[in-house]
Amino acid sequence: MVTKYTCQNGVRIVLENIPTVRSVAIGVWIGTGSRNETLKDNGISHFLEHMFFKGTKTRSAREIAESFDSIGGQVNAFTSKEYTCYYAKVLDTHAFYALEVLADMFFNSTFEDGELQKEKNVVYEEIKMYEDTPDDIVHDILSKAIYGSHSLGYPILGTEETLQTFNGDSLRDYMNKRYTPENVVISIAGNISEDFIKEAEGYFGDYHVTQTDADEEAVPGFHNQFFTRKKDVEQAHLCLGFNGYPVGHENIYGLIVLNNILGGSMSSRLFQEVREQRGLAYSVFSYHTSYKDSGSLTIYGGTGAKQLDTLYETIDQTLKVLKRDGVTEKELSNSKEQLKGNLMLGLESTNSRMSRNGKNELVLKRHRTLDEMVEAIDSVSLEDVAAIANEVFTEDQFSVALISPEGKLPSMLEGKG
Repeated sequence: MVTKYTCQNGVRIVLENIPTVRSVAIGVWIGTGSRNETLKDNGISHFLEHMFFKGTKTRSAREIAESFDSIGGQVNAFTSKEYTCYYAKVLDTHAFYALEVLADMFFNSTFEDGELQKEKNVVYEEIKMYEDTPDDIVHDILSKAIYGSHSLGYPILGTEETLQTFNGDSLRDYMNKRYTPENVVISIAGNISEDFIKEAEGYFGDYHVTQTDADEEAVPGFHNQFFTRKKDVEQAHLCLGFNGYPVGHENIYGLIVLNNILGGSMSSRLFQEVREQRGLAYSVFSYHTSYKDSGSLTIYGGTGAKQLDTLYETIDQTLKVLKRDGVTEKELSNSKEQLKGNLMLGLESTNSRMSRNGKNELVLKRHRTLDEMVEAIDSVSLEDVAAIANEVFTEDQFSVALISPEGKLPSMLEGKG
């Protein structure tokens, strides 16, 4: 069971006691990401995440790393479109120490000029590495195609140009704007009692910021755009994007079941048709991404440039058959069982439970029990899946991103974008 406590300043603390393990995972979740940036400061959420590891008033960057190595623990962080998380996983005997170090990083990072410059070079290299990975960067191009000028289409890493503008003052200003108490969740899971909530409150329960004029978040629209990039690569990397559902949508579990049948597993239609039957691709899959007020369903396939037309035609035909004939009882049953299995197996680690609880509190402000989620999956019917497929996979409202040696769209799409 998840215990929730709201501090006087608005910080929320969620704790799940798991007495059968010997570890504790602690995450500091902040409701901010690249969505909350502008073109001028794009990438600042991610860069700030990096700088939290580069030294505090009492610890150097090396000492922060040694703090967790010396206790056999793990510490890391990540930035997404809508949230940032700093987290640690340690033995239960070191939970208090891990919390203190995370709080030190959160409140006392110095953003020293020398460390800023070194870390900018690190992120420059991260951007270059990403650009050298076409099967990754094509998804960013698709986000831009789907969301246009909206900030959900911005790259999480930012650009080399925006990185050059960041300094200690701009990082602190951004923290004052977005790291407000009501925007912070402390998620704890593992072999720890509820008394630990008071420890977390002691560090995070009474801080305030002077600037709270956060910009209003605009609701994005879905764009029908086709973006291509010519690049010296061995394969053509194709992404198709369709309008999906936001977090908490009433049909979200139906879409999850549908996506799993389409391209979420080795027995999915895309995997079987594109890879197993035709041998067109090593990697082909689909996935659904949900945001607060929008969502998208993406299909990806990578193939030899000369087979791009055949790959697209196969995907297109797979979608048409799915919409026309629906799914079978066996597919529906298998998809449900796989999703329930993945759900339960994924909750066997303290890290996954900490992440689930942190995201749920930050985005949904509620926590479904495992039984409730299983019931929601089981309740999806053949009719639900058929209706969702016809709603999502429209013939004239979808976006395309392509990276290939020639940078040319599949012939079936020429003149449509």
